[in-house]
Amino acid sequence: MRDLKYLAAYLVPVSAMIGLYAREGWSWLTLILVFGILPAVELFMPKSTENVPETEEDERSKRWLFDVLLYLNAPLLFGITGWYLWVLTFQHLSWAETLGLTLATGIVAGANGINVAHELGHRTHKGEQWLAQLMLIPTLYQHFFVEHNRGHHKNVATDADPASARRGEWVFAFWLRSITGGWQNAWKLEKERLANSGHQTLRWENAMLRYVICQAFWLLGITYFFGLKGFLGSLGVALIGVLLLETVNYIEHYGLRRAILPSGRPEPVSPRHSWNSDHELGRIFLYELTRHSDHHYKATRKYQVLRHLNESPQLPFGYPASIVMSLLPPVWFRVMDGRIHREEPFYH
Repeated sequence: MRDLKYLAAYLVPVSAMIGLYAREGWSWLTLILVFGILPAVELFMPKSTENVPETEEDERSKRWLFDVLLYLNAPLLFGITGWYLWVLTFQHLSWAETLGLTLATGIVAGANGINVAHELGHRTHKGEQWLAQLMLIPTLYQHFFVEHNRGHHKNVATDADPASARRGEWVFAFWLRSITGGWQNAWKLEKERLANSGHQTLRWENAMLRYVICQAFWLLGITYFFGLKGFLGSLGVALIGVLLLETVNYIEHYGLRRAILPSGRPEPVSPRHSWNSDHELGRIFLYELTRHSDHHYKATRKYQVLRHLNESPQLPFGYPASIVMSLLPPVWFRVMDGRIHREEPFYH
């Protein structure tokens, strides 16, 4: 029964479906759930530092239920996106309903789309990697598969990584730097990979070229079936999903830096280079993404066996509350910069 707790993650897409069906004030249900109810409840819930016993990790990693829980997000993601586009195009909506439903669908695209694609993208099975890339289409962010796995995990907590926020950097400036830098790095990584094989950049083997074509067909198909409204709505959904991802990136590594060794190379990545959160609800709703320190320590470890590590820096609040706080930079700096300062010997 303990394993079924991850069913709660489906409350996000379910809330979006309720909004699409009932509309009116219900259009805002997902936003209220994720950034109102969850942070409020987490304030009164204890954190859990319990880890799966090492003797059970291997068996738990192979349990099919945890994989199925991830796979089911794919039909939910595309079903909700299609439903949103239909409602937006063929139903009369007020501006408040349009905004609420766009935000709701964008949150689903980020939390149940990009986040699940992130987990699957670290798997070694080709089918799961393919599914990960497929689930990145609604946010037009397929390059994340290249940059995150081959760029971010290598350069995390250094100035070479656009997805590692600097101390004192406003989240709004970080959005621009991370989005543009991630796109540029993904092209650079593919160019280098092909050059090492003796190939030119502009060929079908270039994943970035395939992503551009695939995402262009996605938008063309939406425009054909749903017109200008659908096209603009799909861009809105993608933008919300991407900004949710990048805000999560912001809080995961804010202000943390790997020391530079005498060789000029950064020290190895350790649990000290990612902010961790053991707040139970955020862990469940994001498939343990909040145990981010262990994820960077061993990226192939499946979400159901990610561990609390004593040496990792701890966020004072769960991810939902931290996201809200990051959008208020003076508050964020006041809370977080002092925590970095106290750990200064480790994070310079």
